[in-house]
Amino acid sequence: MGLLNVIRRMALREKLPIREIARRTGLSRNTIKKYLRAGTIEPKFNVPARSSKLDPYAEKLAAWLKTEAAKSRKQRRTLKQLHGDLVALGYTGSYNRVAAFARKWRVERQREQHTTGRGIFVPLSFRPGEAFQFDWSEDYAVLGGERTKLQVAHIKLSHSRAFLVRAYLLQTHEMLFDAHWHGFRVFGGVPERGIYDNMKTAVDRVGRGKERQVNMRFLAMANHYVFEPEFCNPAAGWEKGQVEKNVQDARPRLWNPMPNFPDLGSLNAWLERRCMEFWRETPHGTLAGSIADAWGSEQAALMQLPPAFDGFVEQSKRVSPTCLISFERNRYSVPASFANRPVSLRIYPDRLVVAAEGQILCEHERLIQRSHHLPGRTIYDWRHYLAVIQRKPGALRNGAPFVDLPPAFRQLQSQLLRRPGGDREMVDILALVLHHDEQVVLTAVELALSEGVATKTHVLNLLHRLIDGKSTDAPSIDPPGALALKREPRANVERYDELRPRDAGGRHAS
Repeated sequence: MGLLNVIRRMALREKLPIREIARRTGLSRNTIKKYLRAGTIEPKFNVPARSSKLDPYAEKLAAWLKTEAAKSRKQRRTLKQLHGDLVALGYTGSYNRVAAFARKWRVERQREQHTTGRGIFVPLSFRPGEAFQFDWSEDYAVLGGERTKLQVAHIKLSHSRAFLVRAYLLQTHEMLFDAHWHGFRVFGGVPERGIYDNMKTAVDRVGRGKERQVNMRFLAMANHYVFEPEFCNPAAGWEKGQVEKNVQDARPRLWNPMPNFPDLGSLNAWLERRCMEFWRETPHGTLAGSIADAWGSEQAALMQLPPAFDGFVEQSKRVSPTCLISFERNRYSVPASFANRPVSLRIYPDRLVVAAEGQILCEHERLIQRSHHLPGRTIYDWRHYLAVIQRKPGALRNGAPFVDLPPAFRQLQSQLLRRPGGDREMVDILALVLHHDEQVVLTAVELALSEGVATKTHVLNLLHRLIDGKSTDAPSIDPPGALALKREPRANVERYDELRPRDAGGRHAS
């Protein structure tokens, strides 16, 4: 390049003839004329295309390099191993040629990742009330003193960018429905459409292009809230970039340091308050004011919030002979009249409802155990087994469902079972809750225990007094001394024989 600069300076600035330039530089006149005629400012050398022994294997080697790049560093094959594999396929070239090919491939791949591989995007704009975006993430919190893995739902309005973060233990249909209800409740209405990725709780099958087979239960929820679900292309998270960024922003804002709460309900109440505080603190970025200001103006464009969607997932179950059904490694009791019969289990985020023959049979608080190392638990309701112990009163003594009876019932049982027939008497007292308010029966039992008369007759007497509104306090009677009993009466039926005539064959006095 330096010699070329000298030639141009002599010819263009010093105006020297070609012969003099050739004499000074030692180059031929034809070479000098060629450079000056072409206007070249830096030399270029044309390398002729030469065939390589690696050319027939270039495509194969490139595919191998791409596969190895996706593996962890410890699992990748070395270039010497790749060269040996090529030799096994018939390659007769050197290892250096393979190494040079690999270096060039890595440089081109890195250039692609920093240019065309990053993609080209168009900024999006949404009018008020037009759309919301939804996504899940995984984070951790301390619940009840134990570090717990959480499935976190993010729902965000596309225009005002108001968002809600809510935590669950599972990422199932009932949790998805609950997250939408709380999101719409906090936003104060429902937008026209929702933007999702192809999550399994919403899409059963991904077709070509925008073709989707939407889950029927998810579609029922969308029809209830009257919004149109829209799904992104596979592996195209930028199509809902607002909520994707919300997932990234929420980690330093909400999950670092790790929140510590006694239960999930307390955590979600705190998350809701913090999200609304961020609305007031965070500028919108595109519109004037904060996110809260933009949300206030968007509320008028949202559809009025309908009643909450009955977001349960239904499963068919058969009740066991021990009046139990199984769900998520735990067992729950069902009224004994439905033993060995099919029932319908309605699954909510926080409870389980058992239904059959068009009526609700019972309801249990849902127990979610994340650890598979712990044994499953059995949740009893002793009221479900009253019909059984009426036929088998002896089962009351060691029946597992009756371990957690109220303290007053436990105390009464300990006294009644000491005497013969006490188990039958206790069963009759427990059966009173089938016909009367349980709290009233419990009050009657507590009164009987406080008076020291633990009998079925006395409990019934007190119960009817409570039901009729009469006083249960017995009047204190102090009998006079003249009425004191001097001789204890004796059970004797021989005196009735005096009424019969002493002659044989006589008639009875009647």
